[in-house]
Amino acid sequence: MIEARHLRVLRAVASTGSFSAAGRELGCTQPAVSQQMKALESSVGTPLLVRTGREMRLTQAGEALVRHAAGIIAGLTAAEEEVAAIAGLRAGRVRLVSFPSGSSTLVPTALAALRAAHPGTRVFLEEAEPPKSVELLREGDCDVALAFRYEGAAGAEEWDDLVVRPLLTDRLVALVPEGHRLARTEGVGSVAIGELARESWIAGCPRCRGQLVEVCEGAGFTPRIDFATDDYPAVVGLVGAGLGVAVLPQLAVESVRPRGVRTVTLEPVVRREIVALTLPDLAQVPAVTATLDQLARAGARQSATR
Repeated sequence: MIEARHLRVLRAVASTGSFSAAGRELGCTQPAVSQQMKALESSVGTPLLVRTGREMRLTQAGEALVRHAAGIIAGLTAAEEEVAAIAGLRAGRVRLVSFPSGSSTLVPTALAALRAAHPGTRVFLEEAEPPKSVELLREGDCDVALAFRYEGAAGAEEWDDLVVRPLLTDRLVALVPEGHRLARTEGVGSVAIGELARESWIAGCPRCRGQLVEVCEGAGFTPRIDFATDDYPAVVGLVGAGLGVAVLPQLAVESVRPRGVRTVTLEPVVRREIVALTLPDLAQVPAVTATLDQLARAGARQSATR
């Protein structure tokens, strides 16, 4: 009989490479980790780990078990949460991972509404950009992941095994300094991205940066990126200081207070789809369902204010 606690220990050993590091991660002693691994190997009847120098390496059987562990643990967590909710034994718990601009716009509204409707539900928030956030979900390290993908981008099937809850569609806009020649077009028309071909560029997160290069190359030029930062307020500050122009998702612009910049509508139109993701088993958990519902309402409200 394979026990879930043993699988959690195996995953920790596999990710950290040693019993002592796994013990620190799990909050237990090295001998306790060793004992639980021996119990697991006894249960399955074959070695799962071999020592190579100071690190532990998975055997073929160990690799197979780790591959299945995330789904098994997620399924057990879903079952525990659902039974607890039905039986009224304890409040729900949701581990949410979001990208930064989602954390500062959609998440606060959703969690405030969730707390008002379900005061016993606890939500733990961490930040990660996709695809890392999606990896955390598949590995069983979170229950809901906010993610995005650009329209027409390759890999549309990458979420086929997940429950996808659409939240809103986000358009890319250009940021230019207040004194820029194109600043006067704010709110009155659109500008072809090719008109910015000779500008210095300030790029955002790696995924957005890749999308920027792809769009610019489609317009016949390669952007000269002088600055790159994952911090959206830094992007806005650099543009406001006249050091270049940038293209950011509208949600990212709304997450900061742009000073000294103007937003310009771009052609061609580039959009990204913002969604909340969860695993099929977790979608049956009442606390997860309630979180998805509130995120969807927050997305609808955000769209309505534009």
